[in-house]
Amino acid sequence: MSADYMAFLRRKAVAAPMRGLANVPELHSAMFPHQRATTEFLLRAGCGAGFLDTGLGKALIGFEWGRVISEHTNKPVLMLAPLAVSQQHVREGRKFDISVKAVRSPDDLQVGVNVCNYEMLKHFKPEMLGGLILDESSIIKAFTGATTRALIEFGKQIPYRLALTATPAPNDHMELGQHSQFLGVMDSSEMLSRWFIADQRDMGRYRLKRYAVDSFWSWVASWARCISKPSDLGFSDEGFALPPLNMHQHIVAQDITQDTDGLLFRMPDTSATAIHKEKRLTATSRARAISDVVLGEPNEPWIVWVDTDYEADAVMKCIPHAVEVRGSMSADVKEKRLVAFSEEGGIIVTKASIAGFGMNWQHCRRQAFPGLSYSYEQFYQAIRRSWRFGQTSPVEVHIAMADTEEAIWRAVQRKQSDHEDMKRHMYAAMRRAVEVRGVKNDYQPTVPANLPAWLRKA
Repeated sequence: MSADYMAFLRRKAVAAPMRGLANVPELHSAMFPHQRATTEFLLRAGCGAGFLDTGLGKALIGFEWGRVISEHTNKPVLMLAPLAVSQQHVREGRKFDISVKAVRSPDDLQVGVNVCNYEMLKHFKPEMLGGLILDESSIIKAFTGATTRALIEFGKQIPYRLALTATPAPNDHMELGQHSQFLGVMDSSEMLSRWFIADQRDMGRYRLKRYAVDSFWSWVASWARCISKPSDLGFSDEGFALPPLNMHQHIVAQDITQDTDGLLFRMPDTSATAIHKEKRLTATSRARAISDVVLGEPNEPWIVWVDTDYEADAVMKCIPHAVEVRGSMSADVKEKRLVAFSEEGGIIVTKASIAGFGMNWQHCRRQAFPGLSYSYEQFYQAIRRSWRFGQTSPVEVHIAMADTEEAIWRAVQRKQSDHEDMKRHMYAAMRRAVEVRGVKNDYQPTVPANLPAWLRKA
């Protein structure tokens, strides 16, 4: 391959610039090798993302990144976290002897790591901060467009930015685009035009061009680290083995001759309107099926994940002593109840959109879903509150579904397959990015060559 062509390929390659620290100081002694390597990379990047599966130590990475950036800039670093996670981070920091302060206003800021809920961002100004951390950063795509734009605009004025979350959702490449834009790497619109094509067969959703798969993930690897286990970065997986995850499906038979709207049988299709109508009709029977399972093990802490308020109402009628955390409650009440479950156990009824991100609930090994939505990401994140590194017992997950709602389960299974495929591409790119190439030394012969007789005669 000619030198000119090699130069042409290098010009075409896209990589995020390193805008961070040239010299990274000594990091926390409690860090595992994969955490240290990830933190060093993110500090050198200056603006980068850590997509690490649950239990791999995103919190410690965030604390150390924030500590170093705060010392480097002599300014506070602000970490934004979901509701009730702030206090959890304060406790985590104390465990590692790292000062993490929960704040609610600019007056509370101190040099070091400061943490508050996303809802409090409006009280702060970018010029006060040396660095900004988005914990559970995939939450930005769940916000309204205005709030996402506000986060991106706020971050533009801060020199050092870090995004931390678990593996991005399958086929939601806009999540990666939003991260890239927040970090100042590349606008999401440019990302889409460079590597993606609008798929008109799938309602105009964007799909990765087939020939661009390796190029795209190599670009992501230039500003992010995506790992599901330490060996994705070349380190030992010892101590990071997950216990068994056991799924139990409870199919609830339905009388399809009821509520037929004049037809002979009820025939729900897969549209959102039809599915919600069907879920309303089956909510009570599904709640009863789940309550039988939950009440059968009264000494176990349980998380009951509901998708809608009417499902929550049905579950609370069957399990009246459970504690509900509902979106309409005040932030203080929600936080108090989530923290109480973390510390005391019991039975909690809530939505994945409220508590499915950031909470460490390894004390709970029983989960129940009185129904599912089409969101595989919420299903995955909810399960990973308990099934995460640090969990020592098998996790039992019970799912109740009406026999008329099996299309949802098939969709979730398909998205799970897509998720695993996407992770394979991401982790392959990570291995390429961190591959250690041996140093080639000049050959220095120490034994004289012994030529064969026929060659000596020649």
